[in-house]
Amino acid sequence: MCDDQGARKIGRGAAEGLLTGGPVLVAHAALTARRLGLAAPPRSRDLMDVLELFAFVRPARFCAPSPTGLALALGLAEPRGAEAQAEALRESAALLLKAMTDPAWPGREAAVTLAETMDRAGWAWGPRVLDALRAQPVRDRQHRGSGLDVWSRLPEWEDEAPRGEAGSAPVDSESARIRLEKLLQAAGLDEARPAQSDYAAEAAYAFSPRDEAGRPRMLLAEAGTGTGKTLGYLAPASLWAERNAGAAWVSTYTRALQRQIDRESASLWPDPAERKRKAVVRKGRENYLCLLNLQEMVQAAQLGTGDLIGAALAARWALHSRDGDMTGGDWPGWLPGLFAVAPAHQAGAANLVDRRGECVHAACPHYRTCFVEKTIRASRRADLVIANHALVMTQAAFDGARTARGQKQDGETAALKRIVFDEGHHLFDAADSAFSAALSGQEAAELRRWIRGPEGRGRRGRGLEQRLGDLCADSEAATKALSDSIRAAAELPGDGVSARIGAATGEVNPIGPVERFLAAALDQLRARTSEAPGGAEFGLECALRPVTDPVLETAREAGRALANVEAPLLALSRHLEDILDDEADVLEPSSRARIEGALRGLDRRARMTLPAWRAMLAALEETGDEPDPDFVDWLSAETAFGRIHDVALRRHWIDPTVPLEAAVIAPSHGVLVTSATLSDAGGVEGGDPFDLARMRTGAARLIEPARTLRLDSPFDYAANSRVIVVTDVAKDDPRQTAAAMRELFLASGGGALGLFTAIRRLRAVYERLGPELAKAGLPLYAQHVDPLEIGGLVDMFRVEQDSCLLGTDAVRDGVDVPGRSLRLLVFDRAPWPRPDLLHKARRERLGGLFDRGRGYDDALARGRIAQAFGRLIRRADDRGVFVMLDAASPTRLFAGLPPGAEVMRMGLAEAVALTRGFLEEEAGNRR
Repeated sequence: MCDDQGARKIGRGAAEGLLTGGPVLVAHAALTARRLGLAAPPRSRDLMDVLELFAFVRPARFCAPSPTGLALALGLAEPRGAEAQAEALRESAALLLKAMTDPAWPGREAAVTLAETMDRAGWAWGPRVLDALRAQPVRDRQHRGSGLDVWSRLPEWEDEAPRGEAGSAPVDSESARIRLEKLLQAAGLDEARPAQSDYAAEAAYAFSPRDEAGRPRMLLAEAGTGTGKTLGYLAPASLWAERNAGAAWVSTYTRALQRQIDRESASLWPDPAERKRKAVVRKGRENYLCLLNLQEMVQAAQLGTGDLIGAALAARWALHSRDGDMTGGDWPGWLPGLFAVAPAHQAGAANLVDRRGECVHAACPHYRTCFVEKTIRASRRADLVIANHALVMTQAAFDGARTARGQKQDGETAALKRIVFDEGHHLFDAADSAFSAALSGQEAAELRRWIRGPEGRGRRGRGLEQRLGDLCADSEAATKALSDSIRAAAELPGDGVSARIGAATGEVNPIGPVERFLAAALDQLRARTSEAPGGAEFGLECALRPVTDPVLETAREAGRALANVEAPLLALSRHLEDILDDEADVLEPSSRARIEGALRGLDRRARMTLPAWRAMLAALEETGDEPDPDFVDWLSAETAFGRIHDVALRRHWIDPTVPLEAAVIAPSHGVLVTSATLSDAGGVEGGDPFDLARMRTGAARLIEPARTLRLDSPFDYAANSRVIVVTDVAKDDPRQTAAAMRELFLASGGGALGLFTAIRRLRAVYERLGPELAKAGLPLYAQHVDPLEIGGLVDMFRVEQDSCLLGTDAVRDGVDVPGRSLRLLVFDRAPWPRPDLLHKARRERLGGLFDRGRGYDDALARGRIAQAFGRLIRRADDRGVFVMLDAASPTRLFAGLPPGAEVMRMGLAEAVALTRGFLEEEAGNRR
């Protein structure tokens, strides 16, 4: 604790008393409570979370959610140890309050108005914030308002003339090298490394004009960590955009890399205003704040239903946000979880983005200030669009389907001619997700909600009637199609479907034909699987065929119900298209925008989702017991804590590069697929290391062969890394795993990342590991345990050099932690692919490149190990230890590690000693 007598240690009981009885300063109240074994506390005048103060004083500014994160964000030295962190917390609060007393502090009047509203709602910081703000003159107003209506103060977007088709001027290798040199100078670097310059020169190939339609220029480029591939491809991409008045798209798999590329673009456009125009981060609609949802949440909170303080902080962020991005942008993801607020009332992404396809487009009172509309329009004028694989693929598939029907594309990816797929090793998985189909209880209930709107009290949402009723009013046929759609959707599952079809007591009570089908599917699942739901670590799954009679019979009913929904939706879509044509000369621009937006939603559901569901059901009878050779169909159930959460009929392409190549690769003019781990050095002897990459990126399907490039990392891995396989730890015993991680984490002095292939094992190890590390003063954070999303956990791990983190695949793929904050990485076991039905089908079909298909599994595991190892050494002066606690890990799985990273096998005691000595030597060198 920290008071007027300075910082001092207190016991756990005293700490619990302070947290529940205050007054007390904290950084993340819920996380602090979790550390003390308490439930997240409610808001209180005595519980002052400095993170909330930071969010008010510095909205839309980055801060890792911890005392150390606050200190560093405010320019203070990193506090080392609990006492220093307590002092830093108090100092941070003082600095934030003092900042508002500065006469130059911006937006004082608006801040006072909002702070008064929050103070009346019981905000712990209210009195202190108002005192600080009133330290400078504030106009006295009789009616100041609430300050919550930020939507009325945001700038509006303006339409511009179409940009037109991009040109075909080429980018030559020498020009790319010259542009790279200029970018490096702008970034304060002396010169390009030879490998980086070669990379930029070769990448120019993807920006040269193609000679024939359907034959894109494609380059598969592996560039080891430290090569500088981001600036390497931004050099030719920016040149192409300038010369051809078009947008080059860069697509990533993780949000973290999107942010990184956006930062790197500052070398191209140092002026922030110019960069905002030239570089646009583009995500799906479900990532951005919906101002109408915010307004509805604010109104509910003002009436006493909801969290007014949280809504006010979200409103203040919206006024200062760069682009309204709530998932990886400048929104503080830790903000909604600071206190015990009901999930339905939390002012976070779950409640404030458009997740249900409920947007009313031009009918929205905030349409002209909408963040999504601003971003879409900005991307049409940008030189660089920084997107993600999911958006590129789903939008390309949607645009392709519209084009096949003779309809125009909607403009979001119409200019998708030059694409860089960074993190290209994820392209196969991204395509698998984008081009798959799942008829589940939750998905069907979501469709019902999209059509009928909310059907219970207090539920947010807008159905078709609310979105389109007035547009259809003058057309009897359109009105009938709308009412028929709403009536037919009553046959779809509603809220609570999982409880009705998956009751633990066995009292199944399905309502409607789709629920009856899912209940029959669950019966087949239970009959064909050996594990009870409580013991099924990854849920339940079974092959669809041979199909039981109840599944077959209910599938017919479900198919008819879905057809009854699809038909009026298609009719409604056609009537709206007629309105666009027949009333083209009199239709208001806002009405046209609403209809076009509605048609996009109808097309996705009536021409893509529903036909896919009906096709899966129809295939049960059409193919009998013989599966479709191109697809894998199966039944699955999601489980948690012994309960069924959802049941689904799933269909995936065995080879998702078929639609990937058709919808994305072939229509493009140039494609660069790049990664630090693209090739497979441990493949078939004498084979091409890019064979697997060609197969998993769609390059193998092209008429024009893809070029390949491979550049090694410039780092000295022999000197700066150690790779250890521990030979005497039983990987299936969580006690031994926890003990091994404890000793290794203590030996490294923190800066340790533990990676798990299963959440259950992660939690078991965390319970044993946490108290031991706490005694040594090493903070331990854990995904799926701590009340923070993974981004917030990684942020804390990055800024606290001696903290430790446990996580799963999402951490392995999304961590960028250079320096001492990550100096030890420990795998609990070899990351073999899970042998589910889909993987086994792919291994049989796609494993032909490998000996007896076994090598396919090896290649995937090799890639995961190489990707994880790449997290460890991010800079030339980084040093780190990579440990595998699985003695059975074959040496061939480490063939993908860079040259110099040699594998050593030893017992735990020797591994601990080696880790301590190697990292102590590194620390000594730094001193």
